[in-house]
Amino acid sequence: MTRILVPLAILEGESVSAGLTTLLEPMHVTVLGYHVLPEQTPPDQARLQYEERATDALEDLAAEFGADEGTADYRLVFTHDRKQTFDRVAAETASDVYAIPGATGPVENLLVALTGDVAVERIVSFVTELVGGRDIGVTLFLATDDEHAGREALEAAAVTLFDEGLHVRTELAVDEPPLEALVDAATGHDAIVMGEQAPSLRSLIFGEETERVAAESIGPVLVVRNIEDADESVEAAERPSPSDVTDDS
Repeated sequence: MTRILVPLAILEGESVSAGLTTLLEPMHVTVLGYHVLPEQTPPDQARLQYEERATDALEDLAAEFGADEGTADYRLVFTHDRKQTFDRVAAETASDVYAIPGATGPVENLLVALTGDVAVERIVSFVTELVGGRDIGVTLFLATDDEHAGREALEAAAVTLFDEGLHVRTELAVDEPPLEALVDAATGHDAIVMGEQAPSLRSLIFGEETERVAAESIGPVLVVRNIEDADESVEAAERPSPSDVTDDS
C-alpha cells in the first residue's frame, strides 16, 4: 500500500476536503501537522503552548483518513525549517507521494501530467493503484515540443492503464508553455497527479510548479516523488534535526 504524506499548517486551520479523503482511501496516509516558528522561539516552548490544540486537530484529520481502520497516522512538528522537516518526514515514513490539499467534491476525473523529466512508470503505477476499480476517468496530459515523441509516450502510458481496466483519454499540447497548458487542461478535472521535475522534494513544495498548479487548479495535486530524491531524503533523515520537535502517533 502506497503511503502519502499530507502536510498541513495545522495551527492556521488548514484542512482537507471530503473529496480528497475519499480519493485517498486505497492509500495509507500520514498527516503531517506542522507549525513554522520564528527563529527566536524554542520548539519546546511552542510545544507547551500549542501541542494540545494541534494534536486534537490532527487526531480528527487522521480519523477522516481512516486512523481507526489502521490506514492513517499523524505527526506533529514545530520547526524552524519546514523544508528540512518535509524531506525528513517523507523519508522516515517512506512516503512515495505527497499531497497539496485543495478543495474538491467527489473525484470523477483525474488529470495525470507526464510533462518533464518525471518517473512515468512510477506515476502510471500509482494511478493504477489509486483508481483501482472505481469509476474515475483518467486524462493523460503531456506538453512537449516534439509531437511525434509526445504521442508515442502518451500512447504507451495509455495502453498500460487501459490494460488495467481504467478509462483513459489523452491530451497533447505542442509548442505551448507547459505550466499554462497544464492549468488549461485542468479545467473539468477534480484532481491532478504529477511527478517531481526539480532535483529534490523541497524545491517543489516551496513555491515551484506544483504549488502554482495547485493554486491555479483549486483541486488537490498529488506529487509522485522520484526514486533518486527518495534516496537523498533518506540520507537527510538519518542526520539529527535540532530545529524540530516531533510527536508521532
